[in-house]
Amino acid sequence: MGASADQIAVSYDVSNDFFRLWLDESMTYTAALYQGDETLEAAQRRKHAWFHDNCHVAAGSRVLDMGCGWGANLEALAARGVRAAHGVTLSRAQRDEVLRRELPGVTVGYQSFLDYRPDEPFDTVLSIGMLEHTRTPEQAQSGDGLAPIRAFFELAHAFAKPGAWFGVQSITQDRLPRRAADARELSWITRTIFPGSQVPRLEEIVVSAAPWWEIVKLRTGREDYQRTLAHWRERLRHHEREIRARFGDSLYLDYDRYLTGSIAAFGERHLSLCRFALKRCDEVPARRLSAAGGVP
Repeated sequence: MGASADQIAVSYDVSNDFFRLWLDESMTYTAALYQGDETLEAAQRRKHAWFHDNCHVAAGSRVLDMGCGWGANLEALAARGVRAAHGVTLSRAQRDEVLRRELPGVTVGYQSFLDYRPDEPFDTVLSIGMLEHTRTPEQAQSGDGLAPIRAFFELAHAFAKPGAWFGVQSITQDRLPRRAADARELSWITRTIFPGSQVPRLEEIVVSAAPWWEIVKLRTGREDYQRTLAHWRERLRHHEREIRARFGDSLYLDYDRYLTGSIAAFGERHLSLCRFALKRCDEVPARRLSAAGGVP
């Protein structure tokens, strides 16, 4: 269900040094949250703070980060003074970077969230930019394309204690491209940069979250992502000579094309971005998790 470990490796295991050249200093690979003319670094910190504040993360909280990336959010949680934070990722390169940071109170596991089994439930669950990887294009076109998204929300419910909060950020589909060239470019980005992944529509997320989670806050960020992508492309191009020399012409050209196409897609409203703060519906029985992992 969703992108395989090999497909995730195509997206994220290219080289940590490669991504370090053009992401912000924390290596956050998701849309920032801007206010005024602040830097990319400041806007990424603001994004993490938005989730921590709206999902009631406090000193002493236990937090699960599903799809933790290279550890930027885990580092922000550690700085906030949480009791414990655990990250889950299907990228070995990301797991290795989290371990390299040696963050206090932070642990990380290389596994699918479908197979993860916590020792005790969490006060808060966060997932910033992983939902897009939970469903393949083939699953989206199947008779029950909502099943993988429902499993995402149901498992998060099982991972969380009564009264818990769930923060989710996801790219969403918006308008269908009217020009064939635009549709082909989005398809190329999916096949080449993010194989095995399918962006959901907002209404699919809303329907799939029920009955396990109540949507308390929803904030869109289409322009935030367009601006983030523009900053990434500017930094990528600034390091063009080094990237071509170290990683090859093809990689540089593919990522410049991906970032350029994505900027256009958000500008044309083919894609948007949604941030959610959800409260656990405690009256719904939690799924029983099998010790063997997988979806029961």
